[in-house]
Amino acid sequence: MVRVCVLGEEKQYQEDTLLKEVAEEFQCRFFHEILLATVDGKLQELHKKVKEGTKIEFLTAADRPGIQTYQRSVLLILLKAFYEVAGAEHIRKVSVEYAIANGLFIESDGDFAKDQELVDRIKAKMTEYVEAKLPIMKRNVTTDEAIEIFHKHRMYEKERLFHYRRVSRVNLYSIGGFEDYYYGYMVQNTGYLKYFDLITYRDGFMLLLPEQQDPEHVAPFHDREKLAEVLSETEGWGRQLEVPTVGALDDVICKGKISELILMQEALMEKKIGDIAERIAVRPDTKLVMIAGPSSSGKTTFSHRLSIQLKAKGLKPHPIAVDNYFVNRVDSPKDEHGNYNYEVLECLDTALFNQNMTDLLAGKTVELPEYNFIKGEREYHGDYLTLGPDDVLVIEGIHCLNEKLSYALPRKNKFKIYISALTQLNIDEHNRIPTTDGRLIRRIVRDARTRGASAQATIRMWPSVRKGEEDNIFPYQEDADVMFNSALVYELAVLKQYAEPVLFSVPRDSAEYVEAKRLLKFLDYFLGVSSEEIPHNSLIREFIGGGCFKV
Repeated sequence: MVRVCVLGEEKQYQEDTLLKEVAEEFQCRFFHEILLATVDGKLQELHKKVKEGTKIEFLTAADRPGIQTYQRSVLLILLKAFYEVAGAEHIRKVSVEYAIANGLFIESDGDFAKDQELVDRIKAKMTEYVEAKLPIMKRNVTTDEAIEIFHKHRMYEKERLFHYRRVSRVNLYSIGGFEDYYYGYMVQNTGYLKYFDLITYRDGFMLLLPEQQDPEHVAPFHDREKLAEVLSETEGWGRQLEVPTVGALDDVICKGKISELILMQEALMEKKIGDIAERIAVRPDTKLVMIAGPSSSGKTTFSHRLSIQLKAKGLKPHPIAVDNYFVNRVDSPKDEHGNYNYEVLECLDTALFNQNMTDLLAGKTVELPEYNFIKGEREYHGDYLTLGPDDVLVIEGIHCLNEKLSYALPRKNKFKIYISALTQLNIDEHNRIPTTDGRLIRRIVRDARTRGASAQATIRMWPSVRKGEEDNIFPYQEDADVMFNSALVYELAVLKQYAEPVLFSVPRDSAEYVEAKRLLKFLDYFLGVSSEEIPHNSLIREFIGGGCFKV
C-alpha cells in the first residue's frame, strides 16, 4: 500500500494506482473537471502513479496551469483535424500566429480553399474526436529522432528549434498517429475538450477557447480591429527581419549577426515613433498626448523617445505622470482583501487633474503636484507650467484612454496612444509566446533591479496586476488613435541572463515555484545575448538598466 496526503487527507492506495483514479474519487469536491495534479509542488499529468508519502493537489481549468493545458490540448486536436481534413500532402504550413481576446489566429498555406466549408469540416472532426475520447499518448524520444520527425512532417521551425535544445530527450504527444511537440502538459484524452469554436477570420481561422474565469463557456468573438492591425504589422516585421521564431533568432545569434538584427529592430521602432510624432504634429489642436498600456509595456521610455521626436518636429513636449494625482494613501480605495487598490480610477484625484489640465489649456500657469510614494502624500515643489502655442503635454498613466479620467477636456485636443509588448516571436509553428509572459519577465527583471523584489514576490502579485489590466486598460484599447508595439524581437535573449538567477531563487516549496519553473523552461529555448550592444535609448534599457533616460 502507498500512503499519501490528498487535499489535506491521509489516504492509502495500491502501488499501481494512477493519479487519474484518485482524481475521480475527489472530483465531487470540484466545480470544474480535474485536469492536472501537483505532487509535492511539481506539476504532473494524471497518468502518473501515486507515490509513497507525497502530497497531492488537483488543478482544473480555473487554475492557470490547468487552462493552459486545456487550451494547448484543444490546439492539438485542431491540428490533427486540419491535417486529416485537408490532407497532409496538401499542407505546406499551419501556424499559430497571435491571440486576440479569447481566440488564437491560425494561418495556413497549401493546396486547399480556406473557406467556411473547410472550417465546418475541421470543427466537425474535432467534435468527433471529443466524443470518441481518444487517448492523448506521450512518448519520450531522443532529440535527433524528434528533428527527423519534424522534418518528415514539414514542421521546419520545430526542426530548427531543436538543433539548439540542450536536453538529449524530449516528450512528444500524439493522437491516433498524429504527433507533435508542445511547450507544456496535455490532458489525458480528447473527452476533456468539450468547449471550443472555430470561425473564419481575415485570411485564416480563429480558434476560440474558454478562459480561466469561465472554463465551461466560449465567449463570442469580438474583433479588435486596431489590435489586429498592429499584430499583423508585427508579424510583417518578423518576416522583414527574417526572425519569426525562436529557432530563427538562435540561428542569427549563432551566426554572429545579432548586432545587425538589433540595429534593424531599433531602426524600425524609431521610424514607428517618428511616424506617430508626425501624426501628432500635423494636428494643430493636439495639446494632450495620452499614453496608456499594461504593466511593463515600456510606457516611460516610449514617452521620452516620443518627446524627442516631437521636439524634432518643432513642438515642446512636457511629461505629466498621472500617478502624481494619486489621492493621499489614507483616502485610497481598498480591494476585497483590505489592501490598497492602486489600479482603479478612484485612486486618482480626477477633479484636480481635470482642473489643472483645463487651466493649462486656457493659458493659465499651474503648479503641478508630485506624489511622494514613501509618505503616500501629494506634495508641491514649485513645478510651474504655462503652455505656449508649441507646447504639448505628454501624459502617461494606465487610465489615459478612459474618458472618465479626462472628462472635462475636449476630445479634439487629445491624441490617444495604446502601448503594449505584443511579442512578434513564436517558439515554433504551434507554440506561441503569450504577450503576458514577455511582460512578466520584463517585470521580474526590473523589480529585482530597481526595487530589490524577489521573483517570487513579482509572480505572486502578477494575477492582481493582470486583473487590473483586464478591468482598466484592455476595454479602452480600441479607443486609441494609434497602437504601438514595444516588443523587441531579440529582447528575451537579453532578458534571459537577468531573469534566470532570480527565477532559480524561488523556493521549491512555494506556490510560485511552478510558474518560476515554467518560465525557466521557456527561457531555455533561447541562446543568450549580451546587453553591451543594446543602444542606450533602447526601450529594453528601462528593464535591464544602463539607459540614457531617467526611468
